[in-house]
Amino acid sequence: WGNERWSQDEMPLSDETVRSAAGRCDVAIIVIARTAGEDRDNTKDRGSYYLTEGEEDMLRKVCADFDKTIVLLNTGNIIDMSFVEEFDPSAVMYVWQAGVIGGVAVADLVTGKAVPSGCLTDTIAKDLNDYPSTADFGAGDKLRDLYREDVFVGYRYFSTFAPEKVLYPFGFGLSYTEFAFSDILLENEGTDVKVTLKVKNTGKTEGKKTVMLFAKAPAGAICKPAMLLVAFTKTKLLFPGEECTVSLSATADRFASFDDDGRAGLGTGWILEKGEYVFFAGSNVSDNEIAGSFTLDNNILLESLENALAPVEPFERMIIGEDGAPAYEPVPLRDKDYLKTREERIPEEIPQTGDRGIKLIDVKNGKNTMDEFVAQMSDEDLALIIRGEGMSSPKVTTGTAAAYCGISKELKEMGIPTVCCDDGPSGMRLDSGKKAFAMPNGTCLACSFNEELMEELFSYFGMEMMSNMVDVILGPGINIHRNPLNGRNFEYFSEDPLVTGRIACAQLKGLHKYPVTATIKHFCANNRETRRREMDSVVSGRALREIYLKPFE
Repeated sequence: WGNERWSQDEMPLSDETVRSAAGRCDVAIIVIARTAGEDRDNTKDRGSYYLTEGEEDMLRKVCADFDKTIVLLNTGNIIDMSFVEEFDPSAVMYVWQAGVIGGVAVADLVTGKAVPSGCLTDTIAKDLNDYPSTADFGAGDKLRDLYREDVFVGYRYFSTFAPEKVLYPFGFGLSYTEFAFSDILLENEGTDVKVTLKVKNTGKTEGKKTVMLFAKAPAGAICKPAMLLVAFTKTKLLFPGEECTVSLSATADRFASFDDDGRAGLGTGWILEKGEYVFFAGSNVSDNEIAGSFTLDNNILLESLENALAPVEPFERMIIGEDGAPAYEPVPLRDKDYLKTREERIPEEIPQTGDRGIKLIDVKNGKNTMDEFVAQMSDEDLALIIRGEGMSSPKVTTGTAAAYCGISKELKEMGIPTVCCDDGPSGMRLDSGKKAFAMPNGTCLACSFNEELMEELFSYFGMEMMSNMVDVILGPGINIHRNPLNGRNFEYFSEDPLVTGRIACAQLKGLHKYPVTATIKHFCANNRETRRREMDSVVSGRALREIYLKPFE
């Protein structure tokens, strides 16, 4: 556990072996694989984030002797991509860890039976150290991660400060066909925005196209990233010459800022500052065009909130300096007694009554209230409902993660069923020898940018859960890809909170077509595996609300 190798040694290739193979065929396929996971972050080492010497030697020889070289990256995280410029392969495809039929899908894509339409949910930088979070990510054995980059995560950072350091931008993805946008129109009703445009397949084969809508908020008292994703959609399958109209809508909460110290003059809360809001429609964060804009004459307070999530430990966070370069300021610290505030909001205690013969079905049928039902329970009953039993409980499907709710005689007599929950992020994990469908990993699924497809896929997953008597799946994972080295990025979706939240929402809609559910995780800012049981994520209240908690909404 937590000690698996990130990669496997490649078979050494001699010049003669490569030349002999090149004499028999003109296309070579190289697969580079990586693994990481729970308790096992990636590192700044060869064989992890960087290629091994053996992989580099293989690429050098194969790219030199073959007319065409295709590189498939079967990884859970993005890795160093400098090899593309150095060895110039004909094509590179992130296939992630695509599940039980991933090999079939990749074969169809490589041979042209299917057309790729995925887009990166992360920014691929030229160098690992170009990500501002790298400086603090697991440095040494620190038990704290200081989120100094604040809201400048992923493309929010690069579009603001360092576009020249981007190798492949957020949203980048190639197809075997081409698309053109036209008739872009923005309409707004107050601060609600709707953009429509036409998408035409101008190439020679069918394909789908992801369309993204970004917003640029005005400079003001609150420091803001240059670009924010506020909507996205995916076209249907378009044949050559075919055209469709798509619409993208965004409400003000998607481009508002959280003012965590009242600097905009309206107290703490969600703010729209006065000025021009410009919207861009296009393929990715770097390839887009202005769709339109609207202007606010005054600051608007959308929602007033206490800064209850502010940190208690002082540190400095990134802002935009006067020269446009990164600068730093002290983070606003908590000025409220968080525990006292929570205690004030705790509902009145329900007096324990002992067994009154009320069953759970009586609550469902409206005969009794939930308060009356719960009042019968002892402290031990209440604890057992939440704590449950651990791995491979005999009270539920064999080999699953846990059982909870009706796990005692007393709870069962109250009509509370025993609930089965199971890992995980890529389909059910059944440690019993029973087979289950291996799903593509979270990043792979999110790169589809296809909510309709996610809903359909997870309806089948819900059916499979029901057939195995699994009630709850421990996923989807909706932490943010703060840094490429996080070992569990494969479970998560993106560096962007909107993509993360929307893809997870679509998956849950699919699951809920059957009597099963899911537990979105990990709550929250779980962006490092090294010493994960001890470490502390030190984050500003603003970054928590705009980046790390946003997907949970």
